[in-house]
Amino acid sequence: MKKFYVFAAMLLVASMTLASCAPATPVVVKPPVVETQPPVVETQPPAVEKVATFAIEHFSVIQGTTWSGAHDRAGKRIAEKYPNVTYIYRENVGPDLSVPYAEEMIAAEGANIVVGNAEFMGLPLIDIADKYPDVYFVSIIASDLSTKPNFIRIFPRQYQALYLEGLIAGALTETGNIGIVSAFPCVQVIRRQAGFILGVQDAAKLLNKDIKVYVKYAGGWYLPQEERDIAATLVDQYNVDVITQQTDSGSTLDVATEKGIWFVGKDMDIVGFYGWSSTDTVAVSFDTRWEVLYERIVQAWLAGEKNPETVLYLGMESTMTLADGTVEPTVDLMNAGKIGIDAISPKALPLIPDVIIQLVKQRREQMMKGEWDPFTEHEFLSNGTGLDMEGLPVPAKGTVVKPAGVVPTIEWLLSQFNFDLAGTIILE
Repeated sequence: MKKFYVFAAMLLVASMTLASCAPATPVVVKPPVVETQPPVVETQPPAVEKVATFAIEHFSVIQGTTWSGAHDRAGKRIAEKYPNVTYIYRENVGPDLSVPYAEEMIAAEGANIVVGNAEFMGLPLIDIADKYPDVYFVSIIASDLSTKPNFIRIFPRQYQALYLEGLIAGALTETGNIGIVSAFPCVQVIRRQAGFILGVQDAAKLLNKDIKVYVKYAGGWYLPQEERDIAATLVDQYNVDVITQQTDSGSTLDVATEKGIWFVGKDMDIVGFYGWSSTDTVAVSFDTRWEVLYERIVQAWLAGEKNPETVLYLGMESTMTLADGTVEPTVDLMNAGKIGIDAISPKALPLIPDVIIQLVKQRREQMMKGEWDPFTEHEFLSNGTGLDMEGLPVPAKGTVVKPAGVVPTIEWLLSQFNFDLAGTIILE
């Protein structure tokens, strides 16, 4: 019995020892539960597309004019491309009406951009620019370069296309006499005529011709009867067989058609757009796409620019893509819907030597690339005639005002080009 108790005691000690050596039951510690929230996303209200009302004050009627007709077409093309832009206009706006009409269109029709499409009636808009700081006002440049942050000045480098026209006109004349029915002496007119005259003179040198260019002023931009009388005088008294104009009615073209001489057009493709005359009379025209400049202005306004570019002087290197996908430069040769060399009348083309055709093609391509410009390459030699301006008399005849190869500044071209080029014959 004593042995039994001893054995039991030993068994109890052994079991306790084994129990103390057994591994402990693992304790699982659960992480605390954290209640999560979805990330906070700051939402912005959907952007409201800005809308603009684009207003043009036309100094003349639209129908039957190349200048206001081109501006009107530009307004329509802008509205076609931009659904959030509406085009409105007024016609026959003089300088005494430009401000009242502008304020009427701003108040009644929500105009945000107001254009005066000639300087003499566009300049008064500067007087209300501060009154309407959220409106862009725009004026064509004739010679004044006044600007404000919301008063923008524009003009296309039409002289580039006019130079190409001069090459063609110089090749076509058989009498050696070319006429220009012009408005009145001003920087804008003189500069544009210079582009044409440089082209004529280059053609004369290449073809060994003696060519005279006659200019006679009508006294205004749109004087149909006076323009007709001048055109008839140039043909009948000065034996002109190629004629062009720096005026806005169709009278010069009418005379060219009646007299059976070549006409060189300006501002618009008058055959293709208006159906005026035909390529039997219109040797070539150039087309001005004001919409290329207007698009820059519209885009700046829609972007909320408070300090947009205030002087725009764009040439053939600048383009716009129209609503239908057509890419067009600011100015280009255009006739009966065709452009470039193809714009030359099929009747005129065989009369033009290939050396001129190839030069027109080459210079056009170079200007579109921004690689060449007639006003940079040529010397400016004063004819001694032009427009005396305050503090800027016409340079004496024979004065080299700008040497060949020198780039004239935009400011000089737009506001100080006040003399005719040597060789121009100004008729009284």
